[in-house]
Amino acid sequence: MIDTSRRALSYASQKREQHKLLRVIITLIVLFLFYNIVTSLFFSVWVLRNDTMQPGLRPGDRFLVASTTLPNMFSGLRPPDSAVPVKRGSLVIINTRQGESRSLFLSAIDSVVRFVTAQQFSIFKTEEHLFIKRLIALPGDEIYMNDFVMRVRPAGSSFTFTEFEMADRPYIPNIPQGRALWDDSLPFSGNMDMIVLGPGECFVISDDRSSTGDSRTWGHVSAKKITGKPVFRIWPPTRIGLP
Repeated sequence: MIDTSRRALSYASQKREQHKLLRVIITLIVLFLFYNIVTSLFFSVWVLRNDTMQPGLRPGDRFLVASTTLPNMFSGLRPPDSAVPVKRGSLVIINTRQGESRSLFLSAIDSVVRFVTAQQFSIFKTEEHLFIKRLIALPGDEIYMNDFVMRVRPAGSSFTFTEFEMADRPYIPNIPQGRALWDDSLPFSGNMDMIVLGPGECFVISDDRSSTGDSRTWGHVSAKKITGKPVFRIWPPTRIGLP
């Protein structure tokens, strides 16, 4: 004879287990969506993997990065001279592939990988297209370089300032010793002829001036490729603080 009470209890137990599993799945989906919203629109963690920003920043430094997505969305509501949501002298994250089409399927997989690894891993080689640099000049600025120091005449100004006078926070670039055979036409010679940035154009540079992976070799950078601003160093423990 079938024990109906046991069968009912077993059915109820199965339903409870199904509900638990459903709650777990829903919780993971909500956390995943929350993670993507936060990292896309507000904050993410970024790791410096090269030495182009020495002496202030070092390989392995981890930063809390504020996204420029929301400020860029509302840039059209601000005056033209403040259209770039980052000030001169600030550290910025440059995404050289910003605006390029990418497979939605691969992008979705990448989001999952970054979510489950707390942003430690990505299926894309981010070191090839994500760079941390210092923003020196904004659209309309007139700039040139002398002895590895940038000089900036802001758009609409009659005066020229050194890059340090334009920065909110002090920083010390690594100035290499000059070489007698270096020609001024070379991007690592320490000198650069005057240029004027056009609309939507920015100039970024490495703190280690012996490194030429910046606007000296790339040319100007579109303001749309500035995707974030490092606002706080969270690692290593001995150097936690403002970058």
